[in-house]
Amino acid sequence: MTELNTLGATRDAYDAIAPVYAQQFHDSLRDRPLERALLGAFAELVRTNGDGEVADLGCGPGYVTAHLHGLGLRAFGVDASPVMVELAHASHPGLRFEVGSMGALDIEDDTLGGVLSRWSVIHTPPQEVPALVADIARVLAPGGHLLIAFPATDGPHLETQSYDHAVVTAYRWHPDRLAALLRDHGLKEMARTTIEPLPTDRRQFQEIQLLARKE
Repeated sequence: MTELNTLGATRDAYDAIAPVYAQQFHDSLRDRPLERALLGAFAELVRTNGDGEVADLGCGPGYVTAHLHGLGLRAFGVDASPVMVELAHASHPGLRFEVGSMGALDIEDDTLGGVLSRWSVIHTPPQEVPALVADIARVLAPGGHLLIAFPATDGPHLETQSYDHAVVTAYRWHPDRLAALLRDHGLKEMARTTIEPLPTDRRQFQEIQLLARKE
């Protein structure tokens, strides 16, 4: 499948389930204290480095963008799904949301203080992720920070794995492989957090949070 077809399939799938998704996940950070703490640390680092704008890539209905705004960041959201962006505008009318592709961001070079990619890389086929990372590195200002979250593979012998995501095919990454890819594009890993699944979680995947800084 070409990159264009992959993006189109993902966009159409999320357009179709956007209202249900927004209702189901609008307060999902409430029961995730560790993730809220990581977002707080990310926000503090961005503010310390000059308080540039922050892009929430794959923002969906905008609830995490709004959370970043509440942490004092000049955050805006980008999503491939026009319906998700409409819902984000409706729920958070004071914030900025745009339809766009993570791999072709309509953002000037070296301008952002931070980028959040919260599970939004998972639908990109692994062979296309280097171009996506390159575009993230392009838009980050020197000293800017990236916080990227994704599910981990079952072990170091597997760099990536596909899985049957409820919306559209998704991919897991071994954290060392994705960290190396960030490093190849001038994004130095600063911290790594592994969140173990709860026994009641449907999928028993580790969740990885990588924090990186543009050199």
